[in-house]
Amino acid sequence: MAKPLILVTNDDGITAPGVRTLIHIMKKIGDVIVVAPDSPQSGMGHAITLDSTLYAEKLTIDEESEGILEYSCSGTPADCVKLALQELMKRKPDICVSGINHGSNSSINVIYSGTMSAAIEAGIEGIPAIGFSLCDYKWEADFSQAKQFVQTIVEQALQHGIPKGTVLNVNIPKLTKDELKGVKVCRQARANWKEKFDKRKNPMGKDYYWLTGEFELLDQGEDTDEWALANGYISVVPTQFDLTAHHAVQELNSWNF
Repeated sequence: MAKPLILVTNDDGITAPGVRTLIHIMKKIGDVIVVAPDSPQSGMGHAITLDSTLYAEKLTIDEESEGILEYSCSGTPADCVKLALQELMKRKPDICVSGINHGSNSSINVIYSGTMSAAIEAGIEGIPAIGFSLCDYKWEADFSQAKQFVQTIVEQALQHGIPKGTVLNVNIPKLTKDELKGVKVCRQARANWKEKFDKRKNPMGKDYYWLTGEFELLDQGEDTDEWALANGYISVVPTQFDLTAHHAVQELNSWNF
């Protein structure tokens, strides 16, 4: 049988250790093409480039990926997927994997995530897609403990398919391989960021701001991604991109418009 065609992307940039790890894992499963940002794009959400040109440069980053077709894209993660599907690939991939992100994309973080937005863009096009994140923001984070789990999750997705209209949001706790207890399918925990801006002045006397904040968990359920991560499990959340609040439709129909 022909090997599956796998599109790899991310939001930390094409040289990030997380995406290099993901590429090397995907080589074991199928034929790989990489289209990833040329610079970090964390927190970009589903932004796309409308008012400037996009560039895609073919390159080779390391010896282990020699023979893999890679493109460094000047745009956002969503741009990378759009450009890959419309211009750079001869056919649709069998699956799109995004990551491995440096830092958590669990709970409310999924809204802001460039990693997940790339996966969602693929999902919108009818392509099975998974976003992977490691709960460690360090550039030198250790991704080795997650390799087998990532490979297994992708292989299972290829074997069974991903339910229509969803993509998978996978988060991996910062633990050693021996400490990881396994995988749990979860719901997204209710949480928020208590945000504030740190106001400062530059040397010219002009005000500027740094966004800061604390993560506030509002959900004590034991079926959530936050619970799974805190208790040593990899969380898998089926995430839908239909944002309709279906439960509110009946109530709104009772209004006198």
